[in-house]
Amino acid sequence: MKITEKLTELRGMSNDELQSRAVELDDQVFRLRIQSSMGQAQAGNKMRPLRRELARVKTVLREKGVRG
Repeated sequence: MKITEKLTELRGMSNDELQSRAVELDDQVFRLRIQSSMGQAQAGNKMRPLRRELARVKTVLREKGVRG
């Protein structure tokens, strides 16, 4: 899925859906950070896309004027 398609999909979501998605992604990033600190090599490859998606979700929330 291209970035523009992903952004269009995110912009079509409600504020509550976006906020719950942001919390979910933040939790996943936290868990991967813990795994990475414990030496699990697979965690490092998954961090970057999750952090970028979290940033996109937060950007769309900011565009909509929602504090979160």
